[in-house]
Amino acid sequence: MTRLAADFNPERPNPKTPESAPALSPDTLSISQQKTVQSALQFVVTLGICPYLLPGVGVPLRRRTEFGAVVQDVVCPEAAPPAPRRLYASCRGLLDAAQHASLASLIFCRHLGDIAAGLCQLGFCPTKRKPLTPAEEVLTEEERTLSREALRDILDQVYQPLAVRELLILQRGSPQSCTDGKTQPGARAPAWLRRLCGQLLSERLMRPRGVQAVVRGMLEGAGAGAAGGSDAEATAADWKKCDLMAKILASCPQQCLSPEAYYRDICPQILDLFHFQDKLTARQFQRVATTTFITMSRECPQLAAKYLLQPMLAPLHRCVNTAEILESDVTPGTVLVTEEELSRCVEDVFKVYVVGNEPLTVLLDALLPVLGVLFSLYCFTKQSVSHIRSLCQEILLWILGKLERKKAVASLKGFAGLDRAAPSLHSLCQFRAAAQGGIEIAIREAPSEEDDDEALFQKVSSEQGQVEHLGDLLSHCQESGLAGDFFIFCLKELTHVAVESEAEFKARTFCGQSLLELERHRTLLVEGQERRLLVLQLVAVLCERMSEQIFTNITQVVDFVAATLQRACASLAHEAESTVESQTLSMSMGLVAVILGGAVQLKSSDFAVLKQLLPLLDKVSSTYPDPTIQELAVDLRITISTHGAFATEAVSVAAQSTLSKKDPERKPEGQRHTNADGAQSHLEQQQNREKAPLAGQQAQAASVPKGSPEPSTGTAQKPGSVTTEQLQELLLSAYDPQVPTRAAALRTLSRWIEEREAKALAVQEKLLKIFLENLEHEDTFVYLSAIQGVALLSDVYPEKILVDLLAQYDSGQDKHTPETRLKVGEVLMRVVRALGDMVAKYREPLIHTFLRGARDPDSAHRASSLSNLGELCQRLDFLLGPVVHEVTACLTAVAKTDREVQVRRAAIHVIVLLLRGLSQKATEVLRDVLKDLYQLLKHVVRAEPDDVAKLHAQLALEELDEIMRNFLFPPQKLEKKIVVLP
Repeated sequence: MTRLAADFNPERPNPKTPESAPALSPDTLSISQQKTVQSALQFVVTLGICPYLLPGVGVPLRRRTEFGAVVQDVVCPEAAPPAPRRLYASCRGLLDAAQHASLASLIFCRHLGDIAAGLCQLGFCPTKRKPLTPAEEVLTEEERTLSREALRDILDQVYQPLAVRELLILQRGSPQSCTDGKTQPGARAPAWLRRLCGQLLSERLMRPRGVQAVVRGMLEGAGAGAAGGSDAEATAADWKKCDLMAKILASCPQQCLSPEAYYRDICPQILDLFHFQDKLTARQFQRVATTTFITMSRECPQLAAKYLLQPMLAPLHRCVNTAEILESDVTPGTVLVTEEELSRCVEDVFKVYVVGNEPLTVLLDALLPVLGVLFSLYCFTKQSVSHIRSLCQEILLWILGKLERKKAVASLKGFAGLDRAAPSLHSLCQFRAAAQGGIEIAIREAPSEEDDDEALFQKVSSEQGQVEHLGDLLSHCQESGLAGDFFIFCLKELTHVAVESEAEFKARTFCGQSLLELERHRTLLVEGQERRLLVLQLVAVLCERMSEQIFTNITQVVDFVAATLQRACASLAHEAESTVESQTLSMSMGLVAVILGGAVQLKSSDFAVLKQLLPLLDKVSSTYPDPTIQELAVDLRITISTHGAFATEAVSVAAQSTLSKKDPERKPEGQRHTNADGAQSHLEQQQNREKAPLAGQQAQAASVPKGSPEPSTGTAQKPGSVTTEQLQELLLSAYDPQVPTRAAALRTLSRWIEEREAKALAVQEKLLKIFLENLEHEDTFVYLSAIQGVALLSDVYPEKILVDLLAQYDSGQDKHTPETRLKVGEVLMRVVRALGDMVAKYREPLIHTFLRGARDPDSAHRASSLSNLGELCQRLDFLLGPVVHEVTACLTAVAKTDREVQVRRAAIHVIVLLLRGLSQKATEVLRDVLKDLYQLLKHVVRAEPDDVAKLHAQLALEELDEIMRNFLFPPQKLEKKIVVLP
């Protein structure tokens, strides 16, 4: 082969046509020759290397083939003495043959581990002083040195992930295996071999692109392009393996000069792991990179901040550092950060912070200086479509949730522009759309004198947009309480700015001042006015965007009341009392009265928080001109000081008045059920919110007006504590002429049914009669509450209630009005949804009633029946088989012949629900009628004049197309199978 390769001239013209492939080298092996060489190599390894390896060195034969144990006993008997020279001769022979390129790939691809194991034993195994037998003659020092050099040469030449994988196998040794049902004991790798493999792995790691090689070698299948999809996905999901690799990469090897030198070489490679384009490889490498990033930040925070965080955040720091921008003397329009750098930076930050989700101090401290730039970028992305908008939002929400509350509020102050010292985007920088659809950062062009008005308009618009975007961001922080804390800060800041600006204006004397001092004073006044307007705008936006759930604990409510009282006291001190301030003060004190009246179960710690209001209440009681507010302030002070042991009538009246203002429709008759012990505030409603068991109950609750009154007999009751008098009172309230009182009674009865109150369930027939009679009420609040009650009652006693409902739904117009029948249909739909799989027990009466309803003279009732039929059919699955022909015939007749368009729409929508509910089961359940349904849908698409019905038919065809595609062409699964030939 060497002689043929030497005689080959690659520049010799090909005698064939120019289109043909170039001639191969004459030493190229054919497929049959390759098989012959592989067989020979197997004999060499089996007879010349494996018998002479020490226990624990390399992979034994018993673990390689099905008959490995037999071969092991034949060629490698346990009593066979070691023969280092035979092993040396075999390894040198294979290495000499590997000098030829055609043979090297065959040798190293299959037998690199065996050769490496032999060379490790020859060059590094401790030798004995005197050989016991001639066969045990030790090698010379020169031969051992040649073995060491040969080992490092082949490890440097081969594909590095392959070398890493073989070294890991050598380091693990041979664990126990199971052959023919018998467990074979394994041998752990010797200590010298484990140390040697660790040293060699560290050398692989310190080479150029060594991190990628080590990661690919440790991730099974990654080194070969991730051919095994299922294995690669399992590896990507294996956090233990990622943690192991992170610990390996974060540990400084012994042969490295210093940890700093190691981090300086390794950290850029770790950052490169985030930027792979192949999706499957990227999933594995990004998870390893994120875990390594966090491990390094935890173990060596200073080095991680210098070599990981600073390079990753460099594009954002470039826009904050004023000195760097000014010293560079760049021209306007120069791009500071390209779109690729900015996108990569934001994506890396998202992977490390949000995906890693490890709030380490070094990570939080590194991101704080560039939060202003991230928020400005988030505001810019809100103006158009951008793929990094959601990333910026998730990053900001994550760090605001992980920071200490004071630092989080300080960051929000910087976002809003209230803290001028907070790092933010430099005034010379601006975001702009890039050529490839991303965002880049460039130097802003200097505005001309003619554009002063335009620049002012852009500044005002930008500030207003930032405030609105900040409100959107805070709308996601209500549950954590951050939005409430920032709102309270804005209220306090509003009072502080107003008092400070007015006091400074009065303290200033303009006589005898120079023009420079006057100009400075004017500038300060303008800045104060701008700050006050900004705070007012913030308060307005927060009041508009935030819901009433902004306060999550009693401390925030007390802080809110304290800020209101402070503003009232400040207005009194400056003699600036107004009607708005008086009403705000009354509402805040009324809120305290509601809390003290029993709306919240207060503890001793809560009273300690409420005592912060005592000095303010004392000041209000002594300085406010209104005697009513003075008296209420005194009573509140007494109640707080005595921990609620003594409460005057004024506190109860104030609580009732505050609740009445929340619900303007509250009537005097309804107020008789409310007292200081039963007053409900938003805090209790948030803590004890009812969880609706039926689908669609949230839609019903959305149509109920806020603040609806409920009788006190049910608002604070525990399960099993309902008395007969309370039940009788509610039953009478269910017929009250006042709409709020009646609806509240119905809702309370519904809650008792949901909580399985024994006294309420004992009169189920009476409750059903009450609910059915209230179904005919014209007020939405009443009949929706009745629908909820009937649905809950049917869920408790479906056998008893469902028969009456079906009879009432199936009755003609002479017995019940069409509106009532439609309301009963809504109840039946909720019952079907609530029963779920249990609806199969009531299949026959339900489906017969709905099929009869599809022929009703009333078009609205026909549409209602078809809608309920669709809800029922998508939950029956295989139980639909016996009646599938009747259902198909009904839908076909209605879709083709019904005159009302809403009925035809409902019929087509039933098919959509049927296909969507059955999914891949449709080919079995509907196999007899699938062709008829397809023809019906095609007929509707061609001949139906209504566009909505056509749309429903098109959706059904798409569902059917997806079902048949998956049935005819099931998704292919790549599986790796190993077959041992006999």
